[in-house]
Amino acid sequence: MLHDDGATHRLGAFLRDRRQRLDAAALGFGGRRRTPGLRREEVAQRAHISTTWYTWLEQGRGGAPSPRVLDSLARALMMTEAEREHLFLVGIGHRPKAHAPAQEGISGRLQRFLDAMPTIPATVATATWDIIGWNRAARLALADYEAMAPEERNILRRMFLDPVTRAAQTDWEAVARFLVATFRAETARAGADERAGELVTELSAGSADFARLWGENDVQMTGEGAKTLRHALVGEITFEFSSFAIDGRPDLRLMAYVPATAVDIEKMSRLCCVS
Repeated sequence: MLHDDGATHRLGAFLRDRRQRLDAAALGFGGRRRTPGLRREEVAQRAHISTTWYTWLEQGRGGAPSPRVLDSLARALMMTEAEREHLFLVGIGHRPKAHAPAQEGISGRLQRFLDAMPTIPATVATATWDIIGWNRAARLALADYEAMAPEERNILRRMFLDPVTRAAQTDWEAVARFLVATFRAETARAGADERAGELVTELSAGSADFARLWGENDVQMTGEGAKTLRHALVGEITFEFSSFAIDGRPDLRLMAYVPATAVDIEKMSRLCCVS
């Protein structure tokens, strides 16, 4: 059963509203219509479910739909990601597993936000830890992502396969363990299972350490923490990092690395001024 009678009513009303908003002619359905939008049987056809079952859903009958049915309806009714999430919330009481969009760059607005932090390294990463956005401070303190090919910007590849990145960590084991545990959690949440599987296969073959940590099945949310890096120009520098969700992009996370002490702030200021 649905989680409450109010939700049953909201699900039917939401489906009916979205059905009536669609342009039947644009979707290849003809015929004269007394009301706007698609007919119930046309939605059922597009969603590959029976007309009776769809009619019951609009009428608040027949019990709770499965996530698969809700996904089919979201596609049939051409819902946005926000509408799809709402459909799941009113239909079965929880959010859907997010779709993982194809890797792409960040918006100009988000890039300007990153650039507004001149001495705080900040990056934007996908669920599989591909860095797709960064500011100048990140290039100077963390890695010169601009000089890398896209596939080289993957943090897991760098941490497990690049000796220079490994040597820069003062506590490599803790950082590596954190990355693997958050990678497992984030890829499942963001629906990036296929991409994750390819990366796991590659890293397991190339790194015994990754295979060991992956086999421990740890799961952790990104959250907050601290890390200390060995920098070639300013020596050791400690950051307190925080992770932020990006609205409308459940597959992305913004990571900000704030210098932890006055000494670290001075080192970042010096690094950004002389570089």
